Amino acid sequence: MPKMPKMPKKSALLTALVLLIGFLIAGPAEAATLRIMPLGDSITGSPGCWRSILWNRLQNSGYTSIDFVGTLGPQGCSLPYDGDNEGHGGALVTNVADQNQLPGWLSATQPDIVLMHFGTNDVWNNRPTDTILAAYSKLVDQMRASNPNMKILVAKIIPMNPSTCSECGARAVALNNAIPGWAAGKTTAQSPIVVVDQWTGFSTSADTYDGVHPNSSGDQKMSDRWYPALAALLSGTTPSPSPSASPSPSASPSASPTVTPTGSGGCAATYTITNQWTGGFQGDVTVKNSGSAAINGWTVKWTFTGGQQITQSWNGTVTQSGADVTAKNVNWNGSLAPNATASFGFLGSWSGGNSAPAVTCTVG
Repeated sequence: MPKMPKMPKKSALLTALVLLIGFLIAGPAEAATLRIMPLGDSITGSPGCWRSILWNRLQNSGYTSIDFVGTLGPQGCSLPYDGDNEGHGGALVTNVADQNQLPGWLSATQPDIVLMHFGTNDVWNNRPTDTILAAYSKLVDQMRASNPNMKILVAKIIPMNPSTCSECGARAVALNNAIPGWAAGKTTAQSPIVVVDQWTGFSTSADTYDGVHPNSSGDQKMSDRWYPALAALLSGTTPSPSPSASPSPSASPSASPTVTPTGSGGCAATYTITNQWTGGFQGDVTVKNSGSAAINGWTVKWTFTGGQQITQSWNGTVTQSGADVTAKNVNWNGSLAPNATASFGFLGSWSGGNSAPAVTCTVG
């Protein structure tokens, strides 16, 4: 058999050099691009400029192998960004579920992650909380049919105070209170559902332009809330879900809240009216260990002066007798190190007045 001619050394070196240059130019294989669908109503898509802030923060933080997807395009924001989305103005999540609109959007865009802030219009139209949650469940089932490994971020919706709906504030609270328990029952290891709290710290007076839709400060707050949970998923970890027990949402009311801090025996309490609407309100009490040693248990008391009645509470055991209210810790938030805090919240009704009462806090 004739011998193959040997490649001259110069040619071999040249070939090796060309291959090396080609590898350096091409670089290592890039990470697979993750497709992210923002899903919701006008708060997400009209124009939903929290998406532009979030996109740019992700890019600047090194999360560049991402693609925001949706059948709708950008509707104008001050920052350049990937504006594709499924934020359908005026949409009700119950209608989207009933009309099976989501499967077509999923088929067209093939997302890996869904960011869902949905239900504001349902609340506005007085759809029952259970009906909204049933719609959530149907959409999740459709997401998983499209992608069994779908990662889903579901928001507690931002507060509402539209001029045409005095009951919307309370309805939004009821929906948000139910979302963590629903998510805990629907999440799976393969397709986790993570609740993102868009409610707490969001003010309808300061962060919206009409009591419903976010302004620039609201867009920033929404982006700030989405970012940690989404960044964790992009980094390959699942964020810790919100607890399944009743949550403690809070929001700045249309008027500045009245805060009355008091304390005794190493324990101090601060009462805040966090939201108020016609005939109803939401309150929050923060308990602080003001002493130098750890405490194990606390009791907060106050007396209403305007005929207020507590109708629901969370993160504390609250009882009312006439105008007198007593709140005690639950089993997981009673032990506080020095300067540590715990909080509980409640809903109530009012008719005459709703000024914040003086509160006392005792250890034990």
